[in-house]
Amino acid sequence: MKIFKKCILLTSAIATLASIFYIGLYIYARTWPKLDIGAANSFYLYDNENKLFTGSNSNDWINLEQISPHMINATISIEDKNFYAHKGFDFPRIFKALYINLTNGKTLQGASTISQQYAKNLFLDFGKTWNRKIDEAWLTIRLEAYYTKDEILEGYLNTINYGGIFGIENASHYYFNKSASDLTLAEASILAGIPKYPAEYSPLVNEDAAKERQLLILNSMVKNKYITEEEKNEAYNTELVYYGVEERNNLATLMYYQDAVIDELKSINTIPSSFLTTGGLKIYTNLDLNLQKEMEQNMKENITNEKLEIASIAMEPQTGKVLALIGGKDYSKSQFNRATKAKRQVGSTMKPILYYAALENGFTPSTTFNSTKTTFVFSENQTYSPKNFGDQYPNREISLAAALAYSDNIYAVKTNLFLGEDILVDTAKQLGIKSPLEAIPSLALGTEEINIMEMMQAYASFANMGYAVTPHLIERVEDMNGNILYEYKNEPTQILNQNSVFILNELLTNSYSSDFIDYGYPTCYNIAYKMTHKYAVKTGTTDTDILIFGYNPDLLVGIWSGYDDNSTVSSAESTGIKNMWIDTMEDYLINKEDHWYEIPDNIVGVLVNPISGEITNENKKTLLYYLKGTEPYLKKLELEDILPVDKQE
Repeated sequence: MKIFKKCILLTSAIATLASIFYIGLYIYARTWPKLDIGAANSFYLYDNENKLFTGSNSNDWINLEQISPHMINATISIEDKNFYAHKGFDFPRIFKALYINLTNGKTLQGASTISQQYAKNLFLDFGKTWNRKIDEAWLTIRLEAYYTKDEILEGYLNTINYGGIFGIENASHYYFNKSASDLTLAEASILAGIPKYPAEYSPLVNEDAAKERQLLILNSMVKNKYITEEEKNEAYNTELVYYGVEERNNLATLMYYQDAVIDELKSINTIPSSFLTTGGLKIYTNLDLNLQKEMEQNMKENITNEKLEIASIAMEPQTGKVLALIGGKDYSKSQFNRATKAKRQVGSTMKPILYYAALENGFTPSTTFNSTKTTFVFSENQTYSPKNFGDQYPNREISLAAALAYSDNIYAVKTNLFLGEDILVDTAKQLGIKSPLEAIPSLALGTEEINIMEMMQAYASFANMGYAVTPHLIERVEDMNGNILYEYKNEPTQILNQNSVFILNELLTNSYSSDFIDYGYPTCYNIAYKMTHKYAVKTGTTDTDILIFGYNPDLLVGIWSGYDDNSTVSSAESTGIKNMWIDTMEDYLINKEDHWYEIPDNIVGVLVNPISGEITNENKKTLLYYLKGTEPYLKKLELEDILPVDKQE
C-alpha cells in the first residue's frame, strides 16, 4: 500500500513538474517574434519568361467560415479529435501510440496533431531526424502561443497537400469542380482522407482504397458525434463523380517539374535556412511552359497504353538548362518522379558512349567486325550470347557506321571487349554518370541501371561538341525583397575531343538514313518522314525499358518508358516514344533556323559504301567523316578497275 502511495505521489510530482515546464515553454515562446505563417516556407516559381506558374502560397486562400462544416469536422475527427482541447500536443494519444508501437515492434500509429502537422508543413522538410522532431515541437509551441485554434486550422486546411493539389479550395475545384463551401459530407469525407497518403488515397489513383479510408473517417465522425449512423451510410453510398482538372495550367505533369525544383533548392548550400521563418523565396526557373505543354500533349497522343509510364526531359545542351520535365503520366495518380529518382537499364543508348571511346582509340566509321550469331566464352567457361533485335544478323563484316545505324549488339560487345571493359566505364564517368557501373561485356548493351538525368548530362556533352554542363532547373533565387540569394554560374569545361564528337554526331544521323537500308532498316527510319531538321538520335530497348535520346545544337530530349513493376515491354511500344520524341523536337524547333555542327578543320568527308565502309564505284554510297589520315583510300588496282584507260597513269 505504501509503495502504491509513493508511486501516486511520484507520478503527481512528475506531472506537476511537466506542467510547470510546459507552461514555462509557452511563456518563453511569447518572448520570441511571432511566426509569420503567411510568408513561412512560401515559394513562388517563375518560368523562363519570369511569369509565375506555381507556388506553395499561390493557392486560393479562403477563410474558415467559407469552408464546409463537413470538411472541418471530417478533418478534425480523423486527424486530431482533441484539437480544440490541447495546446499543441495530445499527450494521452502520444502515450497510447508509443505503447502500441513498442508492443508491436513497429510503427502502427502516429500521434501528430494538426498544429504539429501545420508547423511541419510550413517550416520544415519531411526528414525524420531527432533535430527535426525537436524543431517541430518548438515551432508547434510558438504557433500555439500566438495563434488561435481557428487560425491554425484555417492555415492547415489552406496549405495541406491533397495529392499534388495544395489547399482545400484548390482541391475542391480539382476533384469536384466546386468551392470548398459547397462540399457535401460524401465529398468532404473523401477529401479528408487524401493527405494521409496521397499516392494511395486519392480517388483518382485508387478509388477502392479511397472508399475504405472514407468509411474509416465516417465511422470516426459517428463516434465523435458529428454525424448519425444514417448520415454515414448515405454519404458512403453516394456515387461521386470526379472532375480531375487543375484550372491553373491544366497540366497533369507540371508538378513533377516543381518537385524537381524544390529538390534542387534543398541542395543549394548558399541559401540560408533562416528564410523558412523570415520570409519566402522567388525561384526563377528554366521552365519553358510551352515546351512542357507540347511534351505532355505529345505523350498523351503517342503513349496510349494507360499502364505504361514515362520519364522525359528536354534540355538546352549548351547550358544544361532543363526546359521541361515529365516524371510520370499524371502527378495526381503518382507523385514518384521517374525523371529524377528512378534508375533503369538504358539499353543501346549506352552505345554512343562506347563508340566515342572507340573513336578515341583508333576506330573509324569504316572499322569492321563480323556480325553473326556469337557466343562469347570467358574464364571458367562462362558464356555470354547477346542477340540482335529480331535475332537478325548480317552475317558479314559491317562498318561501325552500320553497327550504330542498326544498333548491332554483336558489334558493340566485340568493340567493348576489344577496347577493354574498363574503357567504357571510365568514359561514362568522364561524361558525368555517377551510378556504379560494372566493367562487364554486357555494359555495352546498357544492362546497368542509370538515371535518365545522368544520361542527359552525358548526351549534352555530345550535343554541345564536348563540354561538360550541369543539368539544372533553377537559374536564380531571390528573397521577397529582390535580394539575390543564388544565381547559377554557367562554366562549361571541355572534356571531349571535338573531332571525335563531330564524327559521332554525324554517325548518329544515320539511324534514320535511307542510305543504310540493306539487310534491314535503321532503327529510326520509321520517323524520318517527320523530320524537317537534322538530328543525332539513338534508341535503346531492353526486356523492361524503352529509351530514346536525340538532339541538335539547340535542344536535347530524352525519354524513358516502361512499367513501374519491371514488367516486360513490347518492342512495338518503342514506336510511341519515337513519335513522342520527334513531335516534341519538331514542335520546339518549328520556324527556327536549322543549326548543325561546323566541320572541324582536320575532318574530311568521304563517300563510301555504308555497310562495308569501303570506297566503292557502286551507286550505293553515303558520306562519312574521318580524321584526316584515317580515311579509306583506293589502291592502284582499284583505280585501274574504275578509271578509263586514258585517265590511268
